[in-house]
Formats: sequence, C-alpha cells, structure tokens
Amino acid sequence: MKKRHLGVGAGIVAAAAAVLFVIYRWRHSGFVWSKFVAVFSNVDWSWLALAMALILATYVGRALRWEIMLRPLTTQVHLWRLVVATCIGFTAVVLFGRAGEPVRPYLIARKEGVSFSSQVAAWLVERILDLLMVLLIFGVALTQISRSGIQPGPRIQSALQAAGVLAGITGALSLALLLGLRHFRGSVRTRLMDALSFLPDVIHQRVARFLGAFEEGMKSTQRQSYVWLLVLYTIIEWLIVAGSFFCVFRAFPATAGMRITDVIIALGFVCFGSILQIPGVGGGIQIATVLVLTELYGVPLETASGVALVLWIITFVAIVPLGLVMAFHEGIKWRSLRHIDESSSGYGL
Repeated sequence: MKKRHLGVGAGIVAAAAAVLFVIYRWRHSGFVWSKFVAVFSNVDWSWLALAMALILATYVGRALRWEIMLRPLTTQVHLWRLVVATCIGFTAVVLFGRAGEPVRPYLIARKEGVSFSSQVAAWLVERILDLLMVLLIFGVALTQISRSGIQPGPRIQSALQAAGVLAGITGALSLALLLGLRHFRGSVRTRLMDALSFLPDVIHQRVARFLGAFEEGMKSTQRQSYVWLLVLYTIIEWLIVAGSFFCVFRAFPATAGMRITDVIIALGFVCFGSILQIPGVGGGIQIATVLVLTELYGVPLETASGVALVLWIITFVAIVPLGLVMAFHEGIKWRSLRHIDESSSGYGL
C-alpha cells in the first residue's frame, strides 16, 4: 500500500512538473492566448464534421479487420459486437493509457466465446499492420519533402532522406515479422517449449496453454487470402485516416491551402509522433503537429496549437463519449477493466 501511495505521489509530482514546464515555455515563447482563441473563430465546421465522420468510420473498419482474424476460430461472428468492443477498447486506451490496451481483446474474447490469448495474438497482428503502415507513410513523407514546396537546408534534407530509408527498412522488418508469424506453429512452438523445459511443471503447462491459444489466434496469418484481406483493410483504414487529416487542415484558413503531398508529410510525422511518447510530457501527436506546421510550413505557433488540439480531439478523444455510452449499455464497470490481466486465464503468466 505504501509503495502504491508513493507511486501515485510520484505521478502527481511528475504531472505537476510537466504542467509547470509547459506554462514556462508558453510564457517565454511569446504565446498569445488571444490569438489562440481567435483561431477557432474562422473554422469551417462542415469540414470538421466530415473529419469526425471519417474517424468514426475507421472504428467500423477496425472491427471488419478483426472479423477476418476471428474467421478461423468461430463461424458466428457478430460485427456489431465487434464494433462495440472496439469503441469501448479505444475509450479505455484514452482513459487508462497503455494499461487499457487489453480491454478490446478481452471484450471480444468474452463476446465471441474464444480464448483471451488468441485475441492477444490478433491484437499483435493488428499492431504490426498499423506499425507497418505508419512506417510506410512516414518514409513516403520524408522522401516527398524535396518534391513539395518546403525548402529545407541540404544537411536537413539529407538527414530526412536517410531517416526515410531507415523507416522503410524498419517497415520491411515488420512485414517480415508478420509473415514469420505464419510459421509460428509446429517446430517453432516445440523448440520454444523445449527451451523452457527448466520451468516448474505448473508454469510450463500454463505457458503451453498460452502458446496453444496464441497459435489459434495466428491462424488468420496462415491463409494467404486472409493476409491479403488484412493488408487491404489496413490500407483502406489509413486512407480514411488521411482523408480525415485533409478535412481538418481544410477547416482552418492557415492550412486550407495544403496540397495532398503536404497532408501526407504532416500525416507521416504526426503518426510517427503518436508512437513516440516523450517522458514527462507525452502528447506525441500534439507536439508532432505543432512542430510540422511551425517548422516546415511557417504556421504561427498559436494557430498550429489550435490545429493540433482539434486534430487530437477528433482522432483520439472523440470516441470517448460513444464508448462510455456503449459501456454503460453493456453494464461494464470500468474499475473491473483494470484487473483484466488477473481475471483472464491464459494472459498473465
């Protein structure tokens, strides 16, 4: 209990320090709050409404993609239940951070009558696909900077091109990992269990059960038709996300003139920023948006901050009200979701 209180106290101190740091930077960077508020007076709300609709459509797309991964496990998959679990799961991520990631596979496993470990495997496949697309978009964004209206210095341009190549290599490795998971069954599992033979029998059996259920969840990667469907749905998913970004930028006069290439560049940096969480500050997507708009496109800091805030609300926070309503309708207690790893057999070892 004392350790828990110390952890909470340290978290409060860290959060307070982060807030003070942000306030300090705002005051010393000449940030004008009146200009920040004025940004929202000229917003085209019809574009923002369209951006919101596109983002909400991506949750249906994620449910459709997950349905493909469930096909080898059950023949009675209900799309609406997957949509509900997806919305609640992403709401948990917004509220709890990374600790909310297991909520979605847990709810899907419970609703569809499959093992939780198999849905952890499905979640891993989804993460790899999304990471692959993020790296691909980021690589394209970096390589396209020289073709856009941006004129970075020669050293920066060379560094950006090198980073694009690195992102492409990382993406290729992610693709190789995805394809390698198709061969998880058989000899790989047997060798892994042989290597863990030193464990006590009870733990060894639990590991065996977990790997068995995990193997079931990877069955969708063992059929080429399913793999191509997963890739296709992932591409469509991110095209819709790009469309939402385009609508947000069109809604603000300062960014309405950005071309498709510029939107891709911004999307690449922002998506990459959403992966990298800065310790003590967080908010990768907001910081990446502000940096891209101010440093690459010369947008004033106040305007860039307003665009970043709206983009963060639409792409992450907008699902929270809908997810809370669905969770209330499902009779889900949020406190119980914090102990999923303890109550779900096969997940924790």
